[in-house]
Amino acid sequence: MPTTSTEASDRLRAALAGRYAIHRELGRGGMAAVYLADDLKHHRTVALKVMHPGLAPAMGAERFAREVMVAARLQHPHVVTVYDSGESAGRCWYTMPYVAGETLRQRLDRDGWLSVAESVRIAREVARGLDHAHRRDIVHRDVKPENVLLGEDGVAMLADFGLARAVNAAPDSTLGRGALTAPGFYVGTPRYMAPEQGTGEFPVDARADVYALGCVLYEMLTGEPPHPGEQLESIFAARLGGPAPSVRALRRDVPDPVEAALARALERVPADRWATALSFAQAMDGQTVDGWTARTATPPAPAAAAPAAESA
Repeated sequence: MPTTSTEASDRLRAALAGRYAIHRELGRGGMAAVYLADDLKHHRTVALKVMHPGLAPAMGAERFAREVMVAARLQHPHVVTVYDSGESAGRCWYTMPYVAGETLRQRLDRDGWLSVAESVRIAREVARGLDHAHRRDIVHRDVKPENVLLGEDGVAMLADFGLARAVNAAPDSTLGRGALTAPGFYVGTPRYMAPEQGTGEFPVDARADVYALGCVLYEMLTGEPPHPGEQLESIFAARLGGPAPSVRALRRDVPDPVEAALARALERVPADRWATALSFAQAMDGQTVDGWTARTATPPAPAAAAPAAESA
């Protein structure tokens, strides 16, 4: 008989007994569930993220633990760091600080969309967190509203670096440059994934996170991502078939710099996007970036590869 989620949770509680005390479920997605827990060794409250049963073999427990430890090096005001990781009861897990407040998804579900000023502020803060990670050769790969936490003070923090990947890590042997780690398994959320994460046409690097952040900003401004839907095939067919729809078609009060910066972030080909998340943030503020300004909206010829981002 298949194992029920309750049985799997009970086995996990037993396996982690003495190390973590699990209190209640905070949320659940397609790949994992998040629990409120106590770290019994360090006497602190944590969020415990646990991959669903059956994903550990596809991800590879050893590689998962290694990549989580890479992400644990991140220390930034707009990044929720990773504390610990492991495999218990056949399930990969990691812990991170528990942030009181709400996710951006919860905020959007309640309010529909946000003001232009708040949308840009949140996107700018997430971009700076991404820049911190990218300068350490870490790509998040799953930037989405569910992974943006809004603290009680309103400050945005990017979470879920447990699925991040080191840029210089060896590519997946079965599928080359794409985001898939095993047949039928991909890392990311279709509505926010860059085209190369689904097609494998280009290497997945920092510019994939720039694309995803562009999708998140578009949704904050309009109430829906640029290519809505749930099925990977239909979403990517729309993305590969033409440019993203203009944000001004749904939100006329978006300023020129934000509209132009967002359009470049959502380019299908990575080389046509912002090379760094910091450049995206600066362009949203109307700054001139590498000779590009919103007045012309015509960037110079981009480099073939994304250079390391400058320090914020």
